[in-house]
Amino acid sequence: MAILVQLRIKPEFIHDDLYLKAAIKSQLRLENEDFLFVWKKRSIDARKPQILYNCTFEVFIQGESIPEKTKFDFKNVQNSKSLIIIGAGPAGLYAGLRCLELGIKPIIYERGKDVRSRRRDLAILNKSGVINPDSNYCFGEGGAGTYSDGKLYTRSKKRGDVDKVLQLFVHFGAEERITVDAHPHIGTNKLPQIIVAMREQIIENGGEVHFNTKVTDFLIEDGSLKKIQLNQSDWVGCENVIIATGHSARDMFYVLHRNGVRLEAKSFALGVRVEHTQELIDKIQYHGRLNDDYLPPASYSLVEQVQDRGVYSFCMCPGGIIAPCATDENEVVTNGWSPSKRNNVYSNSGIVVAINPDDFPDGNKDPFICLDFQRAIEQKAYELGGGNQKVPAQRLMDFVNGVKSKDFPRSSYVPGITSVDFNELLPPFVLNRLKKAFVLFDKKMHGFLTNNAVVLGPESRTSSPILIPRNPETLEHPEVLGIFPCAEGSGYAGGIVSAAIDGMKCVDAIAQKWDIQNHK
Repeated sequence: MAILVQLRIKPEFIHDDLYLKAAIKSQLRLENEDFLFVWKKRSIDARKPQILYNCTFEVFIQGESIPEKTKFDFKNVQNSKSLIIIGAGPAGLYAGLRCLELGIKPIIYERGKDVRSRRRDLAILNKSGVINPDSNYCFGEGGAGTYSDGKLYTRSKKRGDVDKVLQLFVHFGAEERITVDAHPHIGTNKLPQIIVAMREQIIENGGEVHFNTKVTDFLIEDGSLKKIQLNQSDWVGCENVIIATGHSARDMFYVLHRNGVRLEAKSFALGVRVEHTQELIDKIQYHGRLNDDYLPPASYSLVEQVQDRGVYSFCMCPGGIIAPCATDENEVVTNGWSPSKRNNVYSNSGIVVAINPDDFPDGNKDPFICLDFQRAIEQKAYELGGGNQKVPAQRLMDFVNGVKSKDFPRSSYVPGITSVDFNELLPPFVLNRLKKAFVLFDKKMHGFLTNNAVVLGPESRTSSPILIPRNPETLEHPEVLGIFPCAEGSGYAGGIVSAAIDGMKCVDAIAQKWDIQNHK
């Protein structure tokens, strides 16, 4: 049986196996006993000038062997009962892999293109500002997760098996370190090939993945799903379907609403994305320690209560890039991502304010009230930016002081930035809280509030502004049997890991409904 050993190690020794082995030997007071060790967890403690890694190791003494890697039993499901999954994002792909484990044939319909074709559309979007509404940073193989940094940290450990999600990523090509790091990260440059490997596994085992295939209608009779329509043409019979379309698939909400499927307005968050140099964030977080081969690019997590409402950092990207993430013409949306090495010269993060349905008149009666607000902000941003995905921007101190910026430092945002006064874009209840939060953030991270940083906006696709209700026990819609709302787009997840967990949970719920054994 493994012995857990916890140590605090200086960064310069973190990859020195001889040093680590000597430290473990000393901790356990071993003399001549032979032993092996593997990493269990590691995290950085940078609260004091002497930065340390908190390390946990599994130690195996006197001939005990290190356990083998997790193996997965993917069955051939070519002739098995099939389950339709709408969306090939993290939830849809992990639902498909779970189907293989249970002997169910997954049939995945994805409105967008495969990874390779999708990459070409993203290049066009960045260079010319032309949006393909079905192939962009949100839609296509891997969903928004493929090009949203690959951060795998989640607080949703009670929801399901986080370790299994990470082990599956490793099985399909991710580095082992993601199972060790406290805040694991794959990188946008490495995620695509992992996503492709997952898709190939599903197809190799008899499942199906259909690209450029959009679900455009449902046939519901007597409170039960009967058929779905593909590309406004062919109808496919089905009794159960997992809806894993992501937080930006607005047309799915309208299709469901048109068919009498109850929806509810849901809280989300909206704000801006702020970009500093990574050097400044490193200097702040690492107490002036720079040019260091032993520490990763620094990140931050900030939250304040401002006028009884949360204002917080979202999707912080060290060494990252800001990308245009709109899904339709005449709208502008920002998001961020990082390559695996996080070696870009910029650092960026969303800074957002909670938005609630009761912020609006009759907000709890109109399921589209938050979505309409989100869309209006994005369309106004397009207008202020001047088109072609140019984004409204303001230097950070100018933003706080309400001064329109005369010029800007360089930015990672490729389509270009346009000087605006954010008073023209954001309503006072959002803007004023953001201004006060930036001042408070500077008290935690002195130097954060600088006019060398740039605010770009809006950051508006933090989560779905609509909830598709479901029975907490069966995970089906409470009024329409056969519809299983899933993951971020339906309001039940908030990132790659929690979405993957929810995809697997929905398959388990359907397996239980079908009385398929070993569904747990």
